[in-house]
Amino acid sequence: MKKLLVALVALIALVAAAVAAVVAFLRRFLPETEGRVELNGIHGPVEIVRDHWGVPHIYATSEEDLFFAQGYVHAQDRMWQMELQRRAGAGRLAEILGEPALEIDRTFRILGLNRAAEDEAAALSGESLAVLQAYSAGVNAYMRLRRGSLGIEFRLLGFEPQPWRPVDSFYWAKVLATNLSGNMTSEVLRARLARQVGADLAADLEPSYPASNPVTVPGDGSPPQPNGWRSDALRDALRLVEQMLGGPATPPPAAARSPLSGVIPLNPSASNQWVVDGAHSATGRPLLANDTHMMVAMPALWYQAHLSGGRYQVAGVSMPGVPGVVIGHNDHIAWGMTTGWQDSQDLYVEKVNPANPREFEFRGKWEKAEVVREVILVKGRSAPLVEEVLITRHGPIVSKLGDEKQPLALRWTAHDVTDPVSAFLGVNRAKDWNDFRAALDKWVTPPHNFVYADTAGNIGFLQAGRVPVRGKGHGMAPAPGWTGEYEWERFLTVDEIPQVFNPEQGWIAVANNVVVAHDYPYFLSADLEDSVRATRIAELLQSQDTFSAAEFARFQRDTASAHARRFVQHLLKIQPTNTREAAVLDLLRAWDCKIDADSVAASIYHVCQLNALHTIFDRHLGEQADGYIGIDITGLGDFSLYQGRTTVRLLEMLDNPRDTTWLRDPMTGIPETKTEVLHRALRITLKQMIATYGADMTKWTWGRLHRVEFAHIAGAVKPLNLLFNRGPYPMGGDNETLLRATTRPEFPFKPAGAIDAMRFVADVSDWDRSQIMVAGGQSGHVASKHYDDLIPLWRDGLTVPMPFSRAAVERSAGARLTLYPKQRGMRTNGADPM
Repeated sequence: MKKLLVALVALIALVAAAVAAVVAFLRRFLPETEGRVELNGIHGPVEIVRDHWGVPHIYATSEEDLFFAQGYVHAQDRMWQMELQRRAGAGRLAEILGEPALEIDRTFRILGLNRAAEDEAAALSGESLAVLQAYSAGVNAYMRLRRGSLGIEFRLLGFEPQPWRPVDSFYWAKVLATNLSGNMTSEVLRARLARQVGADLAADLEPSYPASNPVTVPGDGSPPQPNGWRSDALRDALRLVEQMLGGPATPPPAAARSPLSGVIPLNPSASNQWVVDGAHSATGRPLLANDTHMMVAMPALWYQAHLSGGRYQVAGVSMPGVPGVVIGHNDHIAWGMTTGWQDSQDLYVEKVNPANPREFEFRGKWEKAEVVREVILVKGRSAPLVEEVLITRHGPIVSKLGDEKQPLALRWTAHDVTDPVSAFLGVNRAKDWNDFRAALDKWVTPPHNFVYADTAGNIGFLQAGRVPVRGKGHGMAPAPGWTGEYEWERFLTVDEIPQVFNPEQGWIAVANNVVVAHDYPYFLSADLEDSVRATRIAELLQSQDTFSAAEFARFQRDTASAHARRFVQHLLKIQPTNTREAAVLDLLRAWDCKIDADSVAASIYHVCQLNALHTIFDRHLGEQADGYIGIDITGLGDFSLYQGRTTVRLLEMLDNPRDTTWLRDPMTGIPETKTEVLHRALRITLKQMIATYGADMTKWTWGRLHRVEFAHIAGAVKPLNLLFNRGPYPMGGDNETLLRATTRPEFPFKPAGAIDAMRFVADVSDWDRSQIMVAGGQSGHVASKHYDDLIPLWRDGLTVPMPFSRAAVERSAGARLTLYPKQRGMRTNGADPM
């Protein structure tokens, strides 16, 4: 026993020593956040005060030094993330990650993200160029200072990053534009459905847009536009597709989940936002709330920052690799953002010259396509992959991405040369509504909804992004590219895009829904999301006279589900055939229809609803059913925009006694009753739940089925997941609740692919009382205490302060680093306390 005890103690000591050695090694990669550093590239002292959560508050005497310092702190905390992001946009992930990243590189090279970013960077001038050069200089200053110790990830993969260039900031912007522009895949899916079941039935698969939708922008009496889902315009577009492409549709390639879908944002993103004027605020001044629903990963997508220098006094969340603040407030205004989903992508069916496959017809003449050879290096391969991309007058031929036989060219606003930096900088320093509108007039892509509040007591809404006006059609499905009839003729002006200033009702609520009345004079999109979240926000904002910031933060965690209430009403019509079915129905009858993590009823609702969709549509849609139900048809992501609308179509069908088209057996034409279909779905659900989670129904909680994992790309290699990943954790909410957590519609459910990645409440009466929460932490270094310190608070629904005045910043100061212009040498004092 003595020998055994001695051996055990020795083993424990050995393990402890090994852990200590690993921790000591990892801490070598942490940045200095105390003391002073002398650097080339700045012109005066810059003070970087980090608060208790590691957020940098940067004070500079010039704007050039301010953005230099922002690049420096981004590189300090997130250099690996920045490297990953620029490689994604450039289509160069496979160089370091090998085969698992190859399909992402192919996709982004074919789409032309790299080419578009490089064109924009080449056209830079004036202030935007100066800011990006200063920012890049700051990144590179830190890279030179810490060469060889920028991050453990570089050591694991055996390479060092190249110097940062202005174009690298554009690469990531193009990835986000892809993530926030979902029309192309919707067009492909609609075309496949039309070829599978015919145009009229495919149009019937689209639900009518909910009449309860809270309209933000009133119309002007113009003829109705097909902004929403089901419409005659959509049916006509699908009939044209059916004529052009014929049928049936080619079975889609297997949509296996990409191993990088939790690291690169390949799923649609969304958000909630609302604002009230002083009459509806407990402070007598406006309150603004915004929570963004984006990918969940380590490190976090967002990075908090406070910039003070020159014309800039702004705080909020930034994106590593990009200068400025994306969402937040300055001295005068606050703003939030949600995806607008304007239709900024059109697919054109091109007619190929039989004598020359690189020529395409346009208005009776053959035009030569531009040919680009994209050379993709792949780690572990002896030779590169060469992808030949043909570019017509409309854009790149993207058919090969979906294995489509007909050549489809993509026209997309993200291919246009613009200056997105100028728009962001203008918003960051705007003093009033006019400044805000002028800045967003330069915003092109991705399309976004902005809410606004200012210290003068005003509130507003504006939908920004370049919206095309077409000669014919609406871009809902692939259109003929050879006739010249469906070309983009112009874009809506800043006076024509949806906007409202100081609405009479005193509040604005937006959640990726249709924001305009039916008689708004211009077509915006047929790919807007369901209005259920916007309706819930409007309901809450009309529930009492005034609100506090704390109440807004509570609303952001709301899990009430109107869809669950509607669906359960129909389930309760089932006559149980055994005691388990009776127990389940009793549980649902007593349920408050909140999608809480500890709810068993929420699990039964979700699995049964998914089985009802498959029971009804699989037999009609065959290979296309998964895409219709909401699984991403590209195989690169988890889910698509269709996930929400198919739920609405199911509820619409259940509510309408005469809506029986899809209940008929496609072979016999004999219909089932809705209760029969739901009973069959319930039996399948109970069988699945017992087989997967056991017979004890009390253990079927939603948080057991539905989880969230903060995954680092290194965590794909076990056992590194134990070091880099956090979770999985039980997660409440779903795709339709204000607490949004969206997962792949496939049982058993995988961890959520999009969550409330950031929650923000701006208090215009006192900026120091504004609150924020970023899911994750400030640091990308696994040894830092700020790598994951916000996760427990995020899980508990809490927020942290956003100190803005110098006095508040000093009260929360945790570390202080001063950058000085380099004199005779460099001296660094202090060590990272993070």
